[in-house]
Amino acid sequence: MMKISEARIVLTVEEAAELLGIGRTLMYALVAAGEVESVRIGRLRRIPRDALVVYVESLRGSAA
Repeated sequence: MMKISEARIVLTVEEAAELLGIGRTLMYALVAAGEVESVRIGRLRRIPRDALVVYVESLRGSAA
């Protein structure tokens, strides 16, 4: 299990998936569908840490 630094504000797709407790493939699908915000930094795709909070809050809102 990798250690994800609390100081970083952007995560790799793999790190974001680990924080959500889902697989890498599902995380890529969520990003591709626009359900989880991502940014490009050069050639890299990164997930802002707060985008995970927004995604989970949207799930909570749709569960009601």
